Amino acid sequence: MKHVRVTVAPTLLLGLVLATSFAITPASAATRDEQTKACRGDALKFCSAEIPDEDKITACMKQNLSKLSPECRAMFGKQK
Repeated sequence: MKHVRVTVAPTLLLGLVLATSFAITPASAATRDEQTKACRGDALKFCSAEIPDEDKITACMKQNLSKLSPECRAMFGKQK
């Protein structure tokens, strides 16, 4: 039987991490897809060294809040 090694592309992994890293409340309108779309580029630009550690990515994004795109910054503004 041949063993197949499965690898996950860094952007897919980042998407999964971002989708779980935002503690968006039910009252907010942003979906996980919208959060990921809004912040993927910023996460890769400012926090790629922290991938895949969810806590480190979130901390890095918060440290760089003033540098984030307006769309991504808005996602953090919706946090509880």
